[in-house]
Amino acid sequence: MIKAGFVSAILPDLSFEQVVDFAAQCGYACVEVMCWPVGVAERRYAGVTHIDVANLDQQSIERINGLLQAKGVEISGLGYYPNPLDPETSVLAIDHLKKVIDAASALGLDTVNSFIGRDPGLNFQDNYARFKEVWPAVIEYAAGREVTVCIENCPMYFTDDEWPGGKNLASSPAIWRKLFEEIPSPHFALNYDPSHLVWQFIDYIRPIYEFRERIHHVHIKDAKIIPEQLDEVGILATPLSFHQPKLPGLGDVDWGAFFSALTDIGYQGPACVEVEDRAYEASLDHRKQALLQSRAYLRQYLP
Repeated sequence: MIKAGFVSAILPDLSFEQVVDFAAQCGYACVEVMCWPVGVAERRYAGVTHIDVANLDQQSIERINGLLQAKGVEISGLGYYPNPLDPETSVLAIDHLKKVIDAASALGLDTVNSFIGRDPGLNFQDNYARFKEVWPAVIEYAAGREVTVCIENCPMYFTDDEWPGGKNLASSPAIWRKLFEEIPSPHFALNYDPSHLVWQFIDYIRPIYEFRERIHHVHIKDAKIIPEQLDEVGILATPLSFHQPKLPGLGDVDWGAFFSALTDIGYQGPACVEVEDRAYEASLDHRKQALLQSRAYLRQYLP
């Protein structure tokens, strides 16, 4: 059975214990737990630390697992989304990513979610060359700990500072093929989010079948194209000029077709709501309501 969850980044005000308690109250089966370095926030939804992996000891591990068992909630994966291909931050990002991988292994988890990264000022070929230098060793490190690194397919291209290429290489099916050809390890996979394909005008259903063996984690986020704005700025504008992230059911994703495809391929993993809908960000209560509303919507697909 597919497990309904949410990404903890939208609840930075709450402790890990409070996040798990809220998940249990709402009927979520799992949570993707953010594990950024303490005090480091590069952008919106970054810098959230619900598990401090740099200071994870045996007592903390027992406390975390005890709470999860008591509340009947699982961790779908540990999340950390830096830019490992940025020449200025790569060493620090990869160092912390390895700590997240170590923490997952210590907690008895098999999934870490992240980004490939990208230098937005370089073309695909130059970034791909950098990927081949950096990532094989990271995946080998994860494999040695029986952890799979799942890459979200967000291009990380929304604003002028990410122009022109975005900050995450793994943005399209054509690129995923090349990445998986280079690193065929089963410990290298996708954290599949259909919303990012919507605003790139890419079919978000067909890749589910082709990459069925690589989809180990799913994000549930919707996206709404605003035609009148697209007519004004065109597809070469920064993407937030013509689309909005939305809660599931409030955008252009056909969730019936999406979950139908997931069941076709026998997907049994987590599907975690990622709230980035600014209409629900005014307060903690609004953000909690976003998760409650999303859970209610998803019950037609995930009881």
